[in-house]
Amino acid sequence: MEHGVLFNIFIYLAAGVVAVPIAKRLGLGSVLGYLIAGVIVGPYALSLISNQEDVMHVAEFGVVMMLFLVGLELRPALLWQLKMPILGTGGLQLCATTLCIFLILLACGLAWQTALAIGLIVALSSTAIVLQNLQERELMKTEAGKNAFAVLLFQDIAVIPILSLLPLLVIQDTAIVESTTSGWLSALMIAGVIAGIIIGGHFLVVPLLRIIASSRSREIFIATALALVVGIALAMEAVGLSAALGTFLAGVVLADSEYRHELESDIEPFKSLLLGIFFISVGASIDFTLLLDQPILVAMLVTGLIAVKFIVLFITGIVFKIQRSQNWLFSCALAQGGEFAFVLTSFALQRQVLDNEIASLLVLVVTLSMVFTPLLLIINDKIIAPSFKRKQPNGNKKSKKATPEHQIPDDTDSSVIIAGFGGFGQVVGRLLHGYHINTTILENDVGQIELLQQFKYKVFYGDAEQLNLLHAAGADNAKLFIIAVESASRTKRILIQVKKHFPHLNVLVRATDRNHAQQLIRLGADHVFRESLDSGISLGVEALKALGMRANQAHRAGQVFRRHDEAVLHEEAKRINEQEPEFVNRSLTERRILKKLLGLDALTYYDNLNDAWSTEAHSNEEKNTVGNLAAAHKHNKSASEQS
Repeated sequence: MEHGVLFNIFIYLAAGVVAVPIAKRLGLGSVLGYLIAGVIVGPYALSLISNQEDVMHVAEFGVVMMLFLVGLELRPALLWQLKMPILGTGGLQLCATTLCIFLILLACGLAWQTALAIGLIVALSSTAIVLQNLQERELMKTEAGKNAFAVLLFQDIAVIPILSLLPLLVIQDTAIVESTTSGWLSALMIAGVIAGIIIGGHFLVVPLLRIIASSRSREIFIATALALVVGIALAMEAVGLSAALGTFLAGVVLADSEYRHELESDIEPFKSLLLGIFFISVGASIDFTLLLDQPILVAMLVTGLIAVKFIVLFITGIVFKIQRSQNWLFSCALAQGGEFAFVLTSFALQRQVLDNEIASLLVLVVTLSMVFTPLLLIINDKIIAPSFKRKQPNGNKKSKKATPEHQIPDDTDSSVIIAGFGGFGQVVGRLLHGYHINTTILENDVGQIELLQQFKYKVFYGDAEQLNLLHAAGADNAKLFIIAVESASRTKRILIQVKKHFPHLNVLVRATDRNHAQQLIRLGADHVFRESLDSGISLGVEALKALGMRANQAHRAGQVFRRHDEAVLHEEAKRINEQEPEFVNRSLTERRILKKLLGLDALTYYDNLNDAWSTEAHSNEEKNTVGNLAAAHKHNKSASEQS
């Protein structure tokens, strides 16, 4: 029975909703969950979908968006820091794997064009599966994890030249030579489009995004981001090049833009959704008839692919002096085909580089190799890794010889995120920058962004209330989150998002007044800073000095007041529905406590501390006074209630 595209998309989404959580619970990852869902709803199981080609055509756009996001991540500074691992480890792995597969297939009697195309396609590994498995095992910052990331980054970049190379491998029976004029015209059009993307990205797109951002309309900004990606894809297809190439270049051009994080957060949901549908389509297109007809051939090809890639990766690790235990993990993690193999196979089939039989077999082999990746990592975790621990009597100590020559730097994103960089946030930022502490600054005022950029601040446009933006800004790996926005309501909304989704973060929050501070404490803020408290205490200290008090005594008085007021603030935050008479009674008691604390400085007990600037000397006395008077307040309150 024929169904429309909407019905097919509904089936795809429903299948993903059911299959992906189950697959992730089993440790298989979301990508394999989508593939399994595609198998279930595909023609070889429940046969619930029709017009699969139409859905696939739309879903392939998810790959285009993925490359746009990859481009956004490739800042020149990051590429320069990772140049040796990317070019060295990644380049050697890709070239060596391609060469080995090429020679093996050539010996099996395939045409050199077909053998080279297959070698290039299967040399790529699965970015989604590898990164997800390493992140779940908290192995991304290990030596193996860093080198695996470098290889995957090189492979993602290599997709672009591979897409450009595949059409040149067409096996033609008769040579069809285009006219020289037509060839030159086509080359000029291609060069013009690429130049337009690069130049337009610098001089047209960023000013356009600045204008759109000034409207403060999030939906228009999202529409602009999608229009940008779609427009570049159409322009590239019009000149006969891959849409992925154009969007990748656009991402690289915009990687240093202040709108990078906002673009990433806006595109990410669409990319993830379309990629999910794409993987389901791939799963549904697996030819299980071929698997049943030739099970031995398929098993040999899958085993051969994993074995060849593992051996090449292991030798690459030896060349670049990766520790032996880490080298096993590195090789097990990357010894599979990747999701880009589906895109490249489809592209090669359309360009008649591969025939239908080889393409179907290739998709099946790559998919099955991806399925076995979690099993390889389990084998490494349970068998291989423990054997190395037993061989090391000194535990985790590493010899200097085992240290690789070219370490990949840790996460280049800063460990501190500042939301709001007005007058208050700038003071915080300047102090941190003075100690060479890098920060990621999020600001949604376009005018403020332009001003800060003149002073060489690295600031990004975006609304810190958006969860996707927080992920894009690096909240998953950050240590400290500072909320310094001016709006009290926005402050609370940002705090709720951060505490809910990033509980590991230490959150420091700016409060507009006392009541706002109490609300923030109730919402879970780790530290609250009232913008008027410091200035008020500073003025009071100066007033005491002007009235004749010694400077150190006035300073200590300010410290005592601050500590007492902070304690009172946290106590008040616990009383949500306090009535006015009780509030007045408690306030009078707290005033007596404060007088008692400040009077401690006048006691002869402190005669020998006249030159001290710290309040630590009488902290115990202070605690006793607070405790006694607080108990008295509690007693008075109880007596008042009884009367």
